Amino acid sequence: MQSPNHDDFIENRTYDEIKVGDSSHLVRTLRPEDIQLFAVMSGDVNPSVVDPEFAASGLFREVVAHGMWSGALISTVLGTQFPGPGTIYIDQTLHFSRPVTIGDTITITITAQQKFDHNKHILFDCVCVNQEGLQVVRGTAEVLAPTEKIRRPRMHMPQITIADKEARYQALIARARGSKPVDVAVAHPCDAESLKGPIQAAREGLIDPILVGPEAKIRQLAEELGLDISPYRIVNTRHSHESAALAVTLVRNGDAEALMKGSLHTDELMGEVVARTTGLRTERRISHVFYMDVPTYHKPIMITDAAINIAPTLEDKVHITQNAIDLAHVLGIEQPKVAIMSAVETVNPKIQSTLEAAALCKMADRGQIKGGLLDGPLAFDNAVSIVAAKTKGIKSAVAGDADILMMPDLESGNMVAKQLEYLANALSAGIVLGARVPIVLTSRADTAETRTASCAIMALMAQAARKKEDAA
Repeated sequence: MQSPNHDDFIENRTYDEIKVGDSSHLVRTLRPEDIQLFAVMSGDVNPSVVDPEFAASGLFREVVAHGMWSGALISTVLGTQFPGPGTIYIDQTLHFSRPVTIGDTITITITAQQKFDHNKHILFDCVCVNQEGLQVVRGTAEVLAPTEKIRRPRMHMPQITIADKEARYQALIARARGSKPVDVAVAHPCDAESLKGPIQAAREGLIDPILVGPEAKIRQLAEELGLDISPYRIVNTRHSHESAALAVTLVRNGDAEALMKGSLHTDELMGEVVARTTGLRTERRISHVFYMDVPTYHKPIMITDAAINIAPTLEDKVHITQNAIDLAHVLGIEQPKVAIMSAVETVNPKIQSTLEAAALCKMADRGQIKGGLLDGPLAFDNAVSIVAAKTKGIKSAVAGDADILMMPDLESGNMVAKQLEYLANALSAGIVLGARVPIVLTSRADTAETRTASCAIMALMAQAARKKEDAA
């Protein structure tokens, strides 16, 4: 029988067991998430601690820990190991010598300084030093020490994931900045979110929007929302269908580098895009990609197709896969890993998607799909979890590390994408590929932030196209 691990239990030292001069230590390294969690728990959102831009202009020129983070570590030693369970805090003094910054490793040393037999109090000397041996905190703590021995199973705390959607959003926006804003024809931005989205993207320096829709309605809406749209061109239309047609015409004429959906129906806009003589078709099948940054996955992931192709054929899937791979290259992924999705991970003649997954993989082997590493069929669990893949005996460079989920049909793709957005707090962006220009195609329920994130992806694509033209 295996003996229990010492770390599985928490045990105190009683008043009588402790001698003056006895000590205990704890070592901790400050991580960014420690600062975030402490701020959430305490409500202390001092910008010197949580705002890197503000902190950079302050006394210490960088983000520093809350002072009481170190104080909390002293409490940790006293309450969990020396004296441990049963200890009651009486008094604490702290002197802060220097700041603790991200990456600093702090050693907390608690030393018994004086004992008081009449009330079982103990006075401890408390010192915190960093990895360079420099003192950061010093003080004293007086506690009522336990008089009875306590040994109990250690309580295991729940694992906490920090879903900082704003930080992920800002990282994406920052990545897309730095070049000339993209001229974008925005088709019928006639509700709050569809107007705020392009204006917010413009303020971020990503796009220069051309607002295509009923001018009076757009101006009235901007006034109600407190948006200044005076810097932007407005192309007046009578209704949403005309907005879609004129927005596409602007792109065809070279007045815009990209297209963005406003508050009209997807069918209205895409009907104009795919029109044979006046649209924006290429030799590629048009498809849609959801770019999802999910806090519970180790990297952003793309889902395709979840908005355009309802029941794609095998030939359609070749184009859909290649479109997604090309986008991955724009995003800096040299050889994206593509999981061809199904309900199971084995080829089953009764499940058409498994046959097509196997065919797509073989087509990639023969060079009919280029620039990516394909594997399938894969079920969702083993596409995103290496543990699930190993449990099922799947040996694959794609399993558990997919960059792209190539879905069998629109229904499954849309459900997965929406579940990640609404249940897993994913940062979502949507883009249409395979047309002459990138097209931001978002749901009418999407927020301005989602639309702006989509503009960031579009801006990266436009920047890549410009570089390709310059090289040619």
